[in-house]
Amino acid sequence: MSRPPFDGLQHVTLIDGRRAIVKSRHAVPVDFFRAEARGLAVLRDAHALRVPEMFAVEDERIVLEDLGDGPRASDYWRRAGAGLARQHSVIGTHFGFDRDGFCGDSPQDNTPDADGWRFFAERRLLPQMRRARDRRLIHTRDVLAIESICSNLRERAPEMPPVLLHGDLWSGNLHVCADGGPALIDAGAVHYGWAEAELAMLALFGSPPPVFFHAYAEYAPLCRDWRERASLYNLYHLLNHLNLFGAGYLPALRAALAACA
Repeated sequence: MSRPPFDGLQHVTLIDGRRAIVKSRHAVPVDFFRAEARGLAVLRDAHALRVPEMFAVEDERIVLEDLGDGPRASDYWRRAGAGLARQHSVIGTHFGFDRDGFCGDSPQDNTPDADGWRFFAERRLLPQMRRARDRRLIHTRDVLAIESICSNLRERAPEMPPVLLHGDLWSGNLHVCADGGPALIDAGAVHYGWAEAELAMLALFGSPPPVFFHAYAEYAPLCRDWRERASLYNLYHLLNHLNLFGAGYLPALRAALAACA
């Protein structure tokens, strides 16, 4: 749910007649829109879920295919689950990505690492925790709890390969196109990571129906107990939301910490 504010969101028609959306921002973080363009290109190459075509990108704007908006097709959730599973079948050589990105407005360190547990601790949880600590958004007990979790991640999460993730997959970034089909948007957080972490994020702010997960499991491995680890993975996104939007997310963060205790 970490979608940043835009100064402008304009629907336009290109010279060749195609419909497009122009997203623009002044004083945007450096490389923000180019990170989105890179993420969209990698997702498109996966030939899984639909992503908008990228027509142009500059420092303060990006021009994308207008996918339209419509009601969900009757098979929307089945197609979404199967498509995400196909995306997660793309396995990388390392966790991370070849360039850094953004989760909302938060910089996302994608320095490659062969160790998924270390990557999740050092590139995801600990930077967000330090940011929240330095801004006095969390207390010492929260810091100690997160540090303790990071110290024994190997006992908390199973070994998993680095698969292609959208990286910020809440329901708002699983778009319903004009034809009722699913598509991925806002791809600045793309990287290679744990598939379970992506599913946990998708269930954080309102879970898809069972048909989505049934379709996913037909095409990709899905541990029966993955939901027991969802609070662990979502610590990253809850810390990010706390840092981006303020103390309203502290109770949810602490509830997730309690679930990990």
